[in-house]
Amino acid sequence: MAAPEVIFEASHTDAGLFVNFYVPFELSPAVEGALQKGVALNFVAEVEVFRRRWYWRDVRIANAVQNWRLSFQPLTRQYRVTIGLASQNTDTLPEALAWLQSTQRLAVADASQLDSSHRYWLQLTYQLDTTHLPRPLQIGIGGQSDWAMRVQKTLPLPPRTVAP
Repeated sequence: MAAPEVIFEASHTDAGLFVNFYVPFELSPAVEGALQKGVALNFVAEVEVFRRRWYWRDVRIANAVQNWRLSFQPLTRQYRVTIGLASQNTDTLPEALAWLQSTQRLAVADASQLDSSHRYWLQLTYQLDTTHLPRPLQIGIGGQSDWAMRVQKTLPLPPRTVAP
């Protein structure tokens, strides 16, 4: 899959650190074919906050994980997107992918975890999680680029904005 243009933004307020992201992508023909045959796809986004250190590796301060599950229901000819305990049915694949591609205001860290005297940076990792596929399929896709979807983006932490 071609590398998409990712939008990754953070807001650092007195309430904490929140992120918004948009990862546009299309499923490869092999992945879409597996979905049409009833194989559920799992996607995971992880946002990590790191504090810079000059004497050693940067230390991870906080992280947040968002999981999605996409499945196709052949009897109703609908796609189902599940996020946590909530689910949404759609009639078309582009509508279903729209639910998977973005997240608004994902809480990553409390304000107490971030000290203004340190510099921080964020890393977003978004990927198709092949570990939840049926085992025979996991073995069969080894080394196939059609199933390799992973996007990473980094961002310096913006200064804290104070509410009026």
